[in-house]
Amino acid sequence: MLHIQDNSGITVLRLDHGKAHALDIDLCRALRQALAERVRDDSVRALVLTGTGSIFCAGVDLFRLIDGGADYIDEFVPLLVATFHELFAFPQPVVAAINGHAIAGGCVLAAASDYRIMADGSGTIGVPELRVGVPFPLVAIEILRFATSTAHLQELVYGGKTYAAAEAYGRGLVDEVVPSGELLDQARETAARLSSDPVARFRITKRQLRRPAIERMERLAAQTDADVLAAWKNAVTLGAVRSYLDGLRKQ
Repeated sequence: MLHIQDNSGITVLRLDHGKAHALDIDLCRALRQALAERVRDDSVRALVLTGTGSIFCAGVDLFRLIDGGADYIDEFVPLLVATFHELFAFPQPVVAAINGHAIAGGCVLAAASDYRIMADGSGTIGVPELRVGVPFPLVAIEILRFATSTAHLQELVYGGKTYAAAEAYGRGLVDEVVPSGELLDQARETAARLSSDPVARFRITKRQLRRPAIERMERLAAQTDADVLAAWKNAVTLGAVRSYLDGLRKQ
């Protein structure tokens, strides 16, 4: 599910889970384990998060969500929330090398990073959750609020549109666009630059920048995410997801 390469203090985490690296219980567990191990490893100075092939991450595995039903959702949603939270709060620099489509939860993974570089090409990025029929966990909203220009946040969330690299850059959703062949090298260079300062200095500054968002997540998540969990299990929501998947099958 994850290819992990450690080199000169830079860890590259490459998602490789099925055709679209969709988020499910197994991938969330693997990501959390990889993050936890590197938080404890003083030799790790920065992370690069990327995908395999032409997809960064296509978001939640909706097929498994439907097949698993309420019991699966009860286990999966808290894992998803924890994965987003732990990536957002990871103390070292995190660079997202967006090699292709970064949709829904994939967009949130990228937004949780400190710097986002997207390959110029056919990939798109965005959060179509409301079009699919499921509400956002609070942690996802707070990550998007932190990462995205206020002027474009409602357009991004309410509109549910996905954007090509140039459009995403214009809306502040990505920080840089590069040719696909240069993506990983540029991501490594950026990770090395961000981690060149003393580790404590970066950690303190990152914690200061992100603390208000993290405090809101921790203060408000319990009630908000209980509502989200109930909504994800609602028959109307699951029916909307089935309709969305049926539409994808017909394309």
